[in-house]
Order: sequence, then structure tokens, then C-alpha cells
Amino acid sequence: MPITECDGRLFREALLGSLTWLTLNRDEVDALNVFPVPDGDTGTNMLLTLQSAVEDIRELDDPDLAAMAKRAAHGALMGARGNSGVILSQIFRGFCVGIGSQSAVDGRGLAQAFGHGAEVAYRAVMKPTEGTMLTVAREAAKAAQAAAGRTGDLTEVVRAAAEAAGAAVERTPEQLPILKQAGVIDAGGFGLQLILEGFLKRLQGERLETFQRPSTQHARPKLVEAPTAGWGYCTEFIINGDGLSVDDVRSELQGHGESALVVGDDSAIKVHIHTHEPATVIGYASSVGTLSRLKVDDMSSQHHRLQGENIRRPASTKHLALVAVASGDGFRRILESLGVDSVVGGGQTMNPSTQDILAAVESVPANDVLLLPNNGNVIMTAQQVVELSHKRVRVVPSRSLPQGIAALFAFDFSADLEANANTMSHALNQVQTIEVTRAVRASEVNGLKLAENDVIGLLNDRIVDKGDSPESVVRSVLKRVDPKKVGTITIYAGAEAREADRESLCTAVAREYPTASVELQVGEQALYPYVVAVE
Repeated sequence: MPITECDGRLFREALLGSLTWLTLNRDEVDALNVFPVPDGDTGTNMLLTLQSAVEDIRELDDPDLAAMAKRAAHGALMGARGNSGVILSQIFRGFCVGIGSQSAVDGRGLAQAFGHGAEVAYRAVMKPTEGTMLTVAREAAKAAQAAAGRTGDLTEVVRAAAEAAGAAVERTPEQLPILKQAGVIDAGGFGLQLILEGFLKRLQGERLETFQRPSTQHARPKLVEAPTAGWGYCTEFIINGDGLSVDDVRSELQGHGESALVVGDDSAIKVHIHTHEPATVIGYASSVGTLSRLKVDDMSSQHHRLQGENIRRPASTKHLALVAVASGDGFRRILESLGVDSVVGGGQTMNPSTQDILAAVESVPANDVLLLPNNGNVIMTAQQVVELSHKRVRVVPSRSLPQGIAALFAFDFSADLEANANTMSHALNQVQTIEVTRAVRASEVNGLKLAENDVIGLLNDRIVDKGDSPESVVRSVLKRVDPKKVGTITIYAGAEAREADRESLCTAVAREYPTASVELQVGEQALYPYVVAVE
């Protein structure tokens, strides 16, 4: 019996099919990436975006399609990763616009929503390029609309969209020279094809557990030569605030990079851009609103690593440099992405010496240096460097890595040493820090009786709780923070935090704080399974 109407429940079930099918084929989409850079994990980026959309509706049993589409679109925007993920989130947004306030749609209504999805995605891209997932979205929508004019069967409408998507994907090498050079189809377009195919599979009644990955795979790309100026930095973040202007942000950032996507509404704007000036972009965005889900990847370094090259950057001279202390390769990468010139290894139980910090200060290419100790036990050591160095050094007394990161968001490349030191010091109080570790001996602290190896939680350097697991302690300590002061929660996973545990923690925290922006980062710090920033 043909399906003639799509309501909220059917939409959710069909999206579960899309998620399952893309999950099974994620590795193949990733392998199609033409550009050997961190931004290139197209399958993973699309999957994470789709997962975020589905998580927002997975537990809902609502027949209202408009409500379900709106929730899914919000989830997709908040979870969007990479260029392909942001475009996918805009397809969801356009689909939501096409549904409007309708609680259910027929074949024509569904095809119309597909069309709106493609239109909104095209408008979101500053320089739309044919031969990409934008082309695939448009061709799929056109085929769906044509089919809806012939039949009222939703399955046939979606089948037409999926088949047209597949045909459009096969044509992408003829439309985009770089794909033809690499000998592959467009990865984002193929990801969208898979999403439509998974949607179709559920409409046809196929059970999720019976989905099987195809045995045939697409060709792998040949290496593509990097541009003369390098790939730059893949920079992503969300600007949170009130009364935000997407058009103003888009206009400001348009001249600062390529592959720029700026989308959202007056309360949250998602930005994705390839730029050689990440600090400038981040600095501007910080003046507009509060940033969350920040990610900056050096695409040129990744390109060289993948080609087995060992290339050192030429030395440069700056008017102002940044030195910071950190434990964990993940934190080091985060600090470097925020403009830190030299990261000194160290933290709890492994405090760096005065000589270690002094050597880092002397090595940076500037006479004025800002120093972030990022640990209460390192502040005094850092202050000794002020007297020992021939350079002008100012210490921003950050007591934790979240405080140090908050200070970096306040850093202004155009301001001088003293102005930055003052502004960044004021920014330290804008974040609260939760740290989870294990007791090294039995004791009683703040009314808590602790046994050796107990999991303990600290809030702003004060031991406030204990529990059975690092994850439960994070959630328990979070409850001690005033809910009115919880807008952004960033969880930095340590070296000993298992991937499954940290992912489940992030999901649980997001459910407990539905109005907050919750982000998971890999800090790789020792001894502390989790460090959490609350803003």
C-alpha cells in the first residue's frame, strides 16, 4: 500500500534510516576527499551533523512534522561540522521553511520542502560552486518535484530524488576540474545521496538492522598539489548572543578567506571559513558575541604530514607574542590554534621550571610577551620570568586552562601589551572550571571523607564532591553551578577518558542542560580525566 503522507513520526523513522546508511558508508565518503587536510573528513562531518539532528528528535513521539523538522534543523545547526556539515544543516533549515506550519505533507509538499532545502543551502554559500553537494541537492529536488506531479506515492517521490542525486554525483567530475584531476566524485554530494537512499530504505520498510554496506567502492583520489599560499586554517565556531545579524557577520568575514559559510539566526550564528588569518576572524567574532564550539585546524601542516614532508615555518617578527603552559597534546593544539606562539609542557604534578618558561619567552619572535600560566601552582614561577627576561613580559594570572582559553578569546592583536594584559585578566572571571581527578591519599577536605584513589571533583580549585566515576562526578559538580550562569559547557577529555565514556557524558550533559551549548574537546591531559569550562 503506497504511503501518501509524511508526518513527524515517519520523518523521524526515515531520518534514522539516513543516519544508519550514512554510518555504514562514512569511511568511503571520507576516502573520497580531494584535499589532504583536516577539513576533508566529509563523511565524518556530515555524519556528526546528521547525528546531532537525529539526537534532537530521537526520543520524541510527535506526529507534528513542523515541530519535528524545526527541532532537527536546530540540532543540525548546532552540531554542524566542516563545510559539508554546515551546508547539510542549511538543507535541513530550508526543509523546515518548506514545511512551514504543516503537521503533515503529501508528495508535493515533501518535494517542495526538498526544493526549499536546496535554495537555502545555495544562499548560505558566498561563492556557490557547481559539481558539489549544492548541485546534487538541486537536482534531487527537481526530480522529486517532477515525480510528485505524476504520483502521490511518497516512496516514489523520494526514489526519484535519490536516483537523481546518484546521477548528479556521477556528473560532478565533469563540472569541477579538481575532481576530474583527482579522479573522484564529489564527497559531499555522495554523502547527500546516501542520506536520501537511507531515507528511501525506511520508507520501503527495510529494517535498520538489515542495512548492509555495498561491496563496490568508489575510486580513491590522487594527490592534489597545494596552492602556493598554502591551505590556511579551517576555522569553525558558533557566535551566541541576542539580536545578532547574520548578514553583517557574513559581510565582515567575506574578505577574510575561502569556503566561507555564515548561517544561523539572531541568537546563534555558525561560521566555517578557510582563512590565513584565524586570529583576526576569531577576534572579530568575539566582539560580536560569545563563542562556542571553536575549532581551528592548520590545513597546510596536515597536508605536509600526509605527504611525508617535514617543513618548518620561516621565523617571523611580531609586535606581541603569547606563551602558555599546558598539559596534553590536545590542549597544546587548542592553544596554538588560538594564536599562542609557544606552549610550555606542564601542569599539575609536573610544574615547569622558571628556566623552562624563560626559554620559551626568549624563543618567541617578539619583544613584548604575554604569559599564561594556566595553573595556580605556576603563577609564581611565571612571575619570576618578568624579572629575569630582557623582554617586556606581563603575566595574565590564569589558574586553569579554561581560564587561559577565556583570556585568549579576549586577546586583541591590534592592542598593546598593557591593554591586552588588563583585558585578558578581567576575562578570567568569565569562566568557571571543573576538574576531575583521583585522591592521592586518604583525607578529609571540606567535610568530605576521601579514601585513596577516590574520584573527586573540584570547582574553581575547591574540592566539592566525590563519586563512583569521573563522568558522574562531572555531572554532580555541574549541579553546583548556578543554572543562570550556564550558557556554554566545554568538556575537555583527558588521556585516560575512554571515547565511549566521554561521548555518553557529553550526550547526558546536553540533555540535562538543553538550553546550553555543550561541546566535547580532546585535551589529552594527564591525571585529570575531565576538565570542564562553564561560561
